[in-house]
Amino acid sequence: MSDQPRERWGTRAGFILAAIGSAIGLGNIWRFPAEAARNGGGAFMLPYLIALLTAGLPLLIMEYTIGRRYRGSAPAAYLRLSRPAQFIGWWQVAICFVIATYYSLILAWALRYVGFSVGQKWGDDAETFLFADFLKVGDSPGDLGGYVGGVFWPLLAVWLAVLVVLALGIRRGIEKVALIFIPLLVVFFVILVIRALTLDGADVGLDALFTPDWDALTDGDVWVAAYGQIFFSLSVGFGIMITYASYLGRRSDLSGSALVAGFANSSFEILAGIGVFATLGFLAAQGGTEVLDTEGGLGLAFVAFPTIISEMPWGGFFGVLFFLSLVIAGWTSLISIMQVIVAAVQDRLRMSRVPAVAIVGGAVALASLLLYPTNGGLYLLDAADRFINRYGIALAALTSVVVVAWIVRKLPVLQRDADATSAVKLGRWWKIFLGLITPIVLGAMLVDSLAQEIDENYAGYPTSFLLWAGWGVAAGALVIAVLLSLIPWRGGEIKPPQEADEERSA
Repeated sequence: MSDQPRERWGTRAGFILAAIGSAIGLGNIWRFPAEAARNGGGAFMLPYLIALLTAGLPLLIMEYTIGRRYRGSAPAAYLRLSRPAQFIGWWQVAICFVIATYYSLILAWALRYVGFSVGQKWGDDAETFLFADFLKVGDSPGDLGGYVGGVFWPLLAVWLAVLVVLALGIRRGIEKVALIFIPLLVVFFVILVIRALTLDGADVGLDALFTPDWDALTDGDVWVAAYGQIFFSLSVGFGIMITYASYLGRRSDLSGSALVAGFANSSFEILAGIGVFATLGFLAAQGGTEVLDTEGGLGLAFVAFPTIISEMPWGGFFGVLFFLSLVIAGWTSLISIMQVIVAAVQDRLRMSRVPAVAIVGGAVALASLLLYPTNGGLYLLDAADRFINRYGIALAALTSVVVVAWIVRKLPVLQRDADATSAVKLGRWWKIFLGLITPIVLGAMLVDSLAQEIDENYAGYPTSFLLWAGWGVAAGALVIAVLLSLIPWRGGEIKPPQEADEERSA
């Protein structure tokens, strides 16, 4: 790429915490508990752990190794790995662009709910408050309608906070945020879990989460759900870990770092599950009903939890901590998503960080601020998230594994590169898992998803809306990636950057 020295992480701890911060996001708090409860409760933990060991960690190590070995953003790293593979990197950049536009919106909601929690502004009907009073959701998907000022301003604040951190760089920005806010997030959530466990009915909620349904282990859908949760929660498949690892030193321990980040992420998911279901058990006990059969997602965070906050002692304090935790978890993830795009622009245009952040941040923030703080923003978010996750992230991950393992056959080279500096050596198991198990599971997930789409329109949305807001977004990311990969790089630009501060790298 450029002949300028590449930035470096200051410490190994900074890199690991930044990777953990990327992995721990909104989905850990509201997706994992619902997935576990729906798919066998305590029995779900077994396929979940197997998925982590046989697919999540091997893919994480592969992305770390690609990033460190080829020293570049996702497009640059794949280009150096094999010229035809470049489109995978641009595909991941396009996916990150889409995700960043709407992920920031959820952070804006959580930011407002920090304030709403103090006086329980949602009143007696949290659902009506969210959709009618706060978001002012329109009746027709696809009709954006007018602007919602209560969403626009916090969304603008979110973007300013993200871009300031990115402009400060890897060490002074991203690493410092991770070193401060990831421990703070853990402290907040430990406090939340301890408080939740002291509530009346907490045991009922925990029973709903952990009581094992061993018959579920014979259900293929449960295993697909477990692998899906691992892929979506580890931030693999869309260039983040390749980008982050490109700032590592040559002597960095890759497999050990992947094990720490992977198990830390899963531990936080289980902690979140305990806190969420203990709290749901309290709500069930208060109302004399069964534990809420939640689908997770926005309904859990912005309807169920506000309802609980209104019922519990010291609810305002609990609410502030919960929504602050959402903001921190989402903020660190959004920073990592944006860094994928920033790094790609830096490498491709030979540009320094601040101008790259200004260009990238301006483009993504503009798209986000124009489309989502509107009456139709929620519909657009829902469709884009569904399709870019299922036919963007998962399909890009499958493509990258197939290309690396089967087509260019780089797994032996990557294994030697990782083993040269890692405490935990990769054996034949790593190549078997990546070359066989991961592609099979990802392929099964995609087939299952397509069958659902064919059977009925997602959420009952009109076909015309899904064609542009769902399928169009997912297909557009791939088309843009292919077009960008056809633009030739100048010959000197495919060389790795100079090493810098190697003696300080971990």
